[in-house]
Amino acid sequence: MAAVSDHGLKKTVWKRIKETIIADSRKSDIWKILILDPFTTKLLSSCCKMSDLMSEKITIVEDLYRIREPVPEMKAIYFMPPTAKCVDAFIADFKTKPKYKAAYVYFTDYCPDDLFNNMKLYCGKYIRVCKEINISFMPQEAQVFTCDNPGAFQSIYSPNSQDKKKTLETMADQLVSLCATLDEYPGIRYKKDSNMENAKTLAELVDNKLARHYELDDNSKKKGKTQAQLLIVERGFDPVSPILHELTYQAMAYDLINVTNDSYKFKSKDGSEKQALLNEDDMLWVKLRHKHIAEVSEKIPKMVKEIAASKKQPDGKISISNLAQMMKKMPAFRKKMTEQAVHLQLAEDCMQQYSNNVEKLCKAEQDLAVGADVEGVKVKDQMRTLLPVLLHPYSTHEKVRAVLLYIFSQNGTTEENLNKLIQHVKIEDEREFILNWKELGVPIITSPSLFARRPSRRDRSQDETYNLSRWTPVIKDVMEDAVENKLDTREWPHQSESPAAWNGSGAVSARQHKTISQEERRTGSRLIIFIIGGMSFSEMRSAYEVTQSVKSCEVIIGSSHILTPTGLLEDIKALSKRPVETFTVDERSNA
Repeated sequence: MAAVSDHGLKKTVWKRIKETIIADSRKSDIWKILILDPFTTKLLSSCCKMSDLMSEKITIVEDLYRIREPVPEMKAIYFMPPTAKCVDAFIADFKTKPKYKAAYVYFTDYCPDDLFNNMKLYCGKYIRVCKEINISFMPQEAQVFTCDNPGAFQSIYSPNSQDKKKTLETMADQLVSLCATLDEYPGIRYKKDSNMENAKTLAELVDNKLARHYELDDNSKKKGKTQAQLLIVERGFDPVSPILHELTYQAMAYDLINVTNDSYKFKSKDGSEKQALLNEDDMLWVKLRHKHIAEVSEKIPKMVKEIAASKKQPDGKISISNLAQMMKKMPAFRKKMTEQAVHLQLAEDCMQQYSNNVEKLCKAEQDLAVGADVEGVKVKDQMRTLLPVLLHPYSTHEKVRAVLLYIFSQNGTTEENLNKLIQHVKIEDEREFILNWKELGVPIITSPSLFARRPSRRDRSQDETYNLSRWTPVIKDVMEDAVENKLDTREWPHQSESPAAWNGSGAVSARQHKTISQEERRTGSRLIIFIIGGMSFSEMRSAYEVTQSVKSCEVIIGSSHILTPTGLLEDIKALSKRPVETFTVDERSNA
């Protein structure tokens, strides 16, 4: 099994694949071909390695949409979403002249009858197995999942969207598949919003689809609710967290350094181009990703020195030739040193960006976001905090982020004031960066009487924090309130009733006929958070922090995709674009 799959969700997904696809494959000694579409390629890559597949007699992995050479003596395993495009490509492999001896077909989700009947009609005699294995979400990290659909942001929030309903339906199916994979039947709640209905709509869809999914289990008995709760919330619920400059390692790297598809490119000391994947295969990344950059910058050089010292270099110096000799001798040591070299460079890159631009911005951002300065004194004049940022030659994006934090801090501003701000930032032709937040239900232009209504937050004055990292994502308050049964039912209505562990009633267990304590009931339970419209790295970090502090409850967080501040601003700006032509948005596989 891959090292990566020793973590939470990825481990669970790989286990499910082993119990279905791999278990069926083992029944035959013949080597097989595995055929994947882009979505299942990404899914499988996230939780296993090629060596894992080879050990299960899968010799070749092919792309469903590419022209492939026929191998009539081999059996083929097809793992794909149940979409018309995938099924048509499958049929094409067998309709005229079969490319393979037989087909074992596994769908990530329920296959519609019309597609299934088409397959049966043209390829029936070649299909040995056809199963729906219910994994249509992407396990990103141990406690993080996505729908692998950044396009959902436009589909849901653009006033010109033509596929909002379909996108929410697909999201609901993916959430059901997550619950099925985790073997959970959660109670569902959503954040009530007078302006936005998406959370309520999605909650209803998930509730209905879960009820249908769990109508009958394998023993022909209805599955009851498990000790889990699913909370659904919209992106506009906390516009601050994804815009703020974060100074924890992972968030900072993805914001300030060009990390694409988790791949970090850098130049090594000898000038050669290097590339490293920032994922859970890298245990040092797992250890450091949620730490403040100040701690990371301190820790890595120490680790390098410790490793060198453990090799007992007589003069205590680390020379390149000494390192080269040691690395040849010890693969594990080589892996450790490679990881450290990557993070030494990445942390250095982050710190350089921080020193050049971000450090001065952070104080103003934190004061605007928190509404108070480092001493806890309330900020009375937000414009005074913002002005130095506008007068400094920061990039347009940096200034837009600061202006947005100013507007969010006041719960909106007047049209006259907004126009002045837009002129200051020189974005007269790109005012959508700011105005389009209204599509998310965030107040941008409001009357003075509505200003400065700050929602009450948990008191964290006793928490140890860095001066430039005082903001806590609102979702962390929600996680902690949910675990402590403190969520207000008027703000968080129940779409379906939660089990006893989440209703704070000290209810009697039907099986044991005795009252059990809150802690006993909660042990082993899960809180699943889903944010419509993208989640930030600080919100992902919150799930781990709350799990760590509560211990008795695992928090899992998911969304359509993961946000970076720059990506979010571009998505916001694009909301008012009209579609060039009417077309049907293709399936998840091409998201």
